[in-house]
Amino acid sequence: MSTPTVRHERVELPGHGLTLAADRWAGVDARAKGIVVLLHGGGQTRHSWRATGERLGRFGWIAYAVDLRGHGDSDWSGGAEYGLSAHLGDLLALVEEVRRRDPGLPLGAVGASLGGLVSLLAAGEYPDLVESLVLVDVVVRVEESGSARVRDFMMSAPDGFESLEQASAAIAAYNPHRRRTGSVEGLKKNLRLRGERWHWHWDPRTIELASSPADPELPISPAAYERSKSAARRIECPVLLVRGKMSDVVSDEGVAEMRELIPRLQVVDVRGAGHMVAGDDNDVFTAGLLEFLDQSMVGTPQGPL
Repeated sequence: MSTPTVRHERVELPGHGLTLAADRWAGVDARAKGIVVLLHGGGQTRHSWRATGERLGRFGWIAYAVDLRGHGDSDWSGGAEYGLSAHLGDLLALVEEVRRRDPGLPLGAVGASLGGLVSLLAAGEYPDLVESLVLVDVVVRVEESGSARVRDFMMSAPDGFESLEQASAAIAAYNPHRRRTGSVEGLKKNLRLRGERWHWHWDPRTIELASSPADPELPISPAAYERSKSAARRIECPVLLVRGKMSDVVSDEGVAEMRELIPRLQVVDVRGAGHMVAGDDNDVFTAGLLEFLDQSMVGTPQGPL
């Protein structure tokens, strides 16, 4: 193990007119095993990967946790382009840039929810892009009831919150089994104070897209489903699906379909975790992630942690 350092960076995307905010974790004691790009879900920020990024750096990986366009500290799209193709184009440009910075290293993508679908499209439509893929509680056919609950949560406070405590209560109502820390200070990473009210730190126009289920760029649209299926069939790299056992977004039927589309798919269920797997039980999630990365990108089992 090596002691990791974290560095905040801004990654310019040539031709896109946007820059993405990223946190880069890396050890300082030895040559890195490889690069891991971490993409969060819709309505989240790169900070959801903080514990995972730190542990990846400690175990010899270079990890980039990135704010998607319109989220966190990344640029917002002037034309409100927040569909799958826009995010995919950003990921392609990001991978090109991080490979340039650290040439010769294998690269894997880890994506949760929206970030997972974008990563799946990238791995299937550009087979040489990544050496491994980890999907966090997302499949090609997500459950509409669970997706609707996510959208309802995102749309539940259009005028913001009076206090951080009020925001914390809203999160607890959406995710009641998540253990609460008692401190709300960490929410300042995902909220911004505008005037006297706290607002989620994403472009509110992303909600407009989420309200148009027929849009082919929306992850739950029929067109996106067919595109994701086609991409999944063409994936050549090792794939790990990490599902929250209590998730209402990924069902047994959804996992079975993924096994048909990706015959060598590995599946790990995290007990006691819901859709936000990495936050619900980060120790179990990251242990499984480290083992898979070592097996798929280094060729040596991680062993017990």
